[in-house]
Order: sequence, then C-alpha cells, then structure tokens
Amino acid sequence: MIAAHGQLRVYVATRPVDFKGMDGLALAVQEMMGLDPFCGSVFVFRAKRADRIKVLIWDGTGMVLVHKRLEGGGFVWPQVQDGVMRMSPAQFSALFEGIDWRLVRPEATRRPELAG
Repeated sequence: MIAAHGQLRVYVATRPVDFKGMDGLALAVQEMMGLDPFCGSVFVFRAKRADRIKVLIWDGTGMVLVHKRLEGGGFVWPQVQDGVMRMSPAQFSALFEGIDWRLVRPEATRRPELAG
C-alpha cells in the first residue's frame, strides 16, 4: 500500500499513455516528465479509457506497479495536455478511490518552531 503522507510527492502524466509495464513507465518518467523514477515519488498514468490507472513508485528495495480498474465508473482526470501535474497526497488518495480529487483542498500546516 502507498502511504499518502504529507511529504509524498505525486506527479500525474496529463496525457494518456499506452499501458506499458514498469520498465516502459519508468522510461516515460525519465523521457516525458524529465524526472527520476527512483526518487521515491509517486507517478500516476492513465489509459485512454478513464477507468484505468497505473501508479509507479520506487520503495527503496524495488519498483512497485499498481494497476487499478474502476468498476462502473471512471477516474476524474485533469484536462488532457502535454506535461506533468503535481498533486497533493490527499488528492492522490481521492483519485485512487475514484473520488473527484478536485474537491480536496488540503490545508497547509505551519511547522512549529518550538516543542511543547
């Protein structure tokens, strides 16, 4: 399971991709997104059909690929365009559950200066 903590960086490919295996998606992270697939960030890809999602993450010991298909519905996606989009961990959790992630507005919290 991917723990969606506050430090997690989530990147979404805004253009649909052919559903490749983990090696092909890792290459897409490097070439299409210009990012390092082994940095521990979450990379989200969609197929042309909006009911399928692939999530790629390096967990420190190996590459993890999650493939999910929604039954009886579709994922809510950003507008199709070239590029990559950042998403908060809370928005990623909503997207993964099939909820409209655009409705999630995580509040920024201020880091305490002193303990106690």
